[in-house]
Amino acid sequence: MPDGTVKVSIAGPVATVTLARPARRNALDLGMLDALFHACDEVDGAPHVRAAILTGEGDAFCAGGDIHAWGGMGPGDFGHNWVRHGHRVFDRLATLRMPLIAAINGHALGGGLEIAATADIRIAETHVRVGLPEASLGMVPGWSGTQRLVRRLGAQVVRRMALGGEVLTAGEARDLGIFDSVVATGTALPAAQQAADRIVGRAPGATEAIKLMISIAEGEDRGADVDALAAIAVSGRPDMTEGVTAFREKRAPRFRGGWS
Repeated sequence: MPDGTVKVSIAGPVATVTLARPARRNALDLGMLDALFHACDEVDGAPHVRAAILTGEGDAFCAGGDIHAWGGMGPGDFGHNWVRHGHRVFDRLATLRMPLIAAINGHALGGGLEIAATADIRIAETHVRVGLPEASLGMVPGWSGTQRLVRRLGAQVVRRMALGGEVLTAGEARDLGIFDSVVATGTALPAAQQAADRIVGRAPGATEAIKLMISIAEGEDRGADVDALAAIAVSGRPDMTEGVTAFREKRAPRFRGGWS
């Protein structure tokens, strides 16, 4: 259940999900992961929402996983309750039905970069730095830092950060395709709102279908996306209407084919 560490606000067709644990620089713990999953359900369940923004409260975006939450876990708890649960939450973010825009208002290191990578569009402020420092702690990127990041950003840039320990400036990250744009400090959220406004000005059905098609090409959640795209294509067509009607009337359906 939500615990106040993730806030959802909906204004017209745009939802904003805010990581709200500023005292810990919005670092994620198990309760916050649960709240984030619940927030995804809330946003996806609002039929009028056509774009979503992810950002952090205060001057931080997300400091990744809170070491106080996972540092004392044994191998079983760490692998299942932390890594696998985090994957489920991040996968949920990445597969929202509407485009997700990350307004990155602070450094995105480790899990902070992994959560930013779930977004379709990433807008960062000029002071932001990105990297994957896990190996310096004797661990590995656990929330798809070597999987989704490779698919979306490319293997070589992930090697530089995860193996070589490079920390990139916002400008360097933009040039490498990690960020789509870099804006002045304090302006990521309004820039993300402008991007959301552009999205909601386009045909919603086509936008949702395009996001699914790109996800299929990336291998994000291929089985579910193929099924969803096919279901959208047949939903409301004459044959589906006839099939449902015939079932209710306990008769054989009279399908006629066609799309209209």
